Amino acid sequence: MRTLKKEYIFHLMLIPGVIVTLIYAYGPMAGLVMAFQQFEPLSGFFHSKFVGFDNFTYVFNMPDFKQVLWNTVVIAVIKMVLALLVPLILALLLNEVTKRWFSRFIQSAVFLPFFLSWTVLGGVIIELFSLSGPVNGLIASMGLKPIMFMLDNQWFRGIIIGSDIWKGMGYNMIIILAAITGINATLYEAAEVDGAGRWKQMLHITLPGIAPIIIVLGVLSLGGILNAGFEQILIMYNPTVYEGADIIDTFVYRLGMFSQQFGPAAAVGLFKSVISLVLVSVTYYAAYKFNNYRIF
Repeated sequence: MRTLKKEYIFHLMLIPGVIVTLIYAYGPMAGLVMAFQQFEPLSGFFHSKFVGFDNFTYVFNMPDFKQVLWNTVVIAVIKMVLALLVPLILALLLNEVTKRWFSRFIQSAVFLPFFLSWTVLGGVIIELFSLSGPVNGLIASMGLKPIMFMLDNQWFRGIIIGSDIWKGMGYNMIIILAAITGINATLYEAAEVDGAGRWKQMLHITLPGIAPIIIVLGVLSLGGILNAGFEQILIMYNPTVYEGADIIDTFVYRLGMFSQQFGPAAAVGLFKSVISLVLVSVTYYAAYKFNNYRIF
């Protein structure tokens, strides 16, 4: 009670955030009951017919569901790997730059897309890779046939992954750079005295020094393996690329909003949420177990 009296002002500051979380995060969870009902909007939650696990059986037997699940895992895993690898390489390269003004400029330029919404970036990317866009203009100038990037499954998935990495790489890069600055400078001085060049210093000092933060970033990203980028794909995709780009979130959106199959849509959403909860729990435990990382 003594501690509470000293810190009560901080607890009061949490109240608005707690209220918003209860309303927008926990309140909608009551709608999960639709996953077990033949939900009718006019009947509501209390008068819709209860069907048990029929919605789950129906969804899992849909011909598109396996492809949607496969797309989600493939896109999310590739994004997860590159979201660590690309910022790591950039951070290591920037750490070797001696001109501070150039390093700051590159950091700002790389970090800028992180602040832009997919509504803006999606439109830019669609224009860049459209049939009459600058990318196809460059291809045509070389005497090659234009490519319909946004209508071809072979190209569209790569554009989705590449644009997501481009947008988010600045955030992880800043985290890794911060970890690099925390390495004791005397280690580099001692290595230089022993004759180690920049390459050897990076391999034997920098990489081992930032290994804990890399492990934490990698482990925590496993919890979102079923989050392949709903907003990004919804803005950029079209029916011709459903086979290679349709993910669980967009599948649920179309199932519920367009087909009016609220029960099956809720069942897919609940399935994803349960898997994500298990993955998040396991990854947080692994982060605590192997790297002593914990939130509480």
